[in-house]
Amino acid sequence: MALFSGAALFGTGLAPLISSAIVHHTTWRWVYYSHAIVAAFFVVVIFCFFKETRGSVLLSRKAQAINKYYDLLEAAGHFGVMLEEGKVRRIRWRVKSDEERVSLVKMIGISVYRPFHMLVSEPVVFFFSLWVSFSWAVLYLQFGSIPLVFRTNHGFNIEQTGAVFTSMCVGALLITVISIYQDKIAQHYNLLPRTPEARLYFVCVEAVLMPIGLFWFGWTSYSSIAWISPTMAIGCATMGIFAVYLAVFNYLADTYHRFASSAIAAQSCCRNLLGGVFPLVTNALFTNVGYPGASSLLGGIGAVLVVVPWVLVFYGPKIRAKSKLASQLAH
Repeated sequence: MALFSGAALFGTGLAPLISSAIVHHTTWRWVYYSHAIVAAFFVVVIFCFFKETRGSVLLSRKAQAINKYYDLLEAAGHFGVMLEEGKVRRIRWRVKSDEERVSLVKMIGISVYRPFHMLVSEPVVFFFSLWVSFSWAVLYLQFGSIPLVFRTNHGFNIEQTGAVFTSMCVGALLITVISIYQDKIAQHYNLLPRTPEARLYFVCVEAVLMPIGLFWFGWTSYSSIAWISPTMAIGCATMGIFAVYLAVFNYLADTYHRFASSAIAAQSCCRNLLGGVFPLVTNALFTNVGYPGASSLLGGIGAVLVVVPWVLVFYGPKIRAKSKLASQLAH
């Protein structure tokens, strides 16, 4: 999960870094051409080399293989399997998930309904969606705020502005390594009990990096201050966003088990909706409120939302106990 989250944020910084260089030296059309080429390559790689990992699918394939073996035995004249009391019975294996599989229309209906039902009925899903949505919106807001600030205050061209996004890549790499090793350290000292709340211990501290980075970016964005300072602030905020992103995915997966995909779909919907809205208001927000004021406003909201993991660390078990769905899955 750490590698997945790190790749998501690293790619988010890598895209404008590469795109700005492409636009500066060629044409904006090559942004789409290059992306299509890379995407097509990975589609082929995934199709040819990735293996199925879903348990129900693997079990179904295993049942089909065993049943085919029984068919070959019968074709050779060996019927049935000797059981107790000398009885011979024709054996075939069935998988429960195959028998319970509903129609395609009903499956689509459940897939659409369940995430939004969990969003409004599960407090954990709602508040985590709010928390991660704001973090993701800040991430996408930087697509507009970084060019605006560095072009206006530091005179950067499009390629130089794109190079600033390197800080997002560096921040994503650093926090990914930290996240992997911090769990190993916690396990070594037996600090991780087997509860979903254990996923939140580190993010209670690391989530502060996002508002710190936002305040830092806003109040060092003046032309009189070297460009490296707000650039480092972007990396700091990215590390905080990563911590939130990873904690939400892990906590929802640990809490909702087989319904984790629906819980994650709910927060993903909210996250991408807000992530799509924020870039639309970036220019107006930073122009009307001012660079320090706009970043401070966002940093203040982020600081308030830092309380979310703390509440769940102390009251998470009680909240999950009151959730009918979460309590059923726990047993």
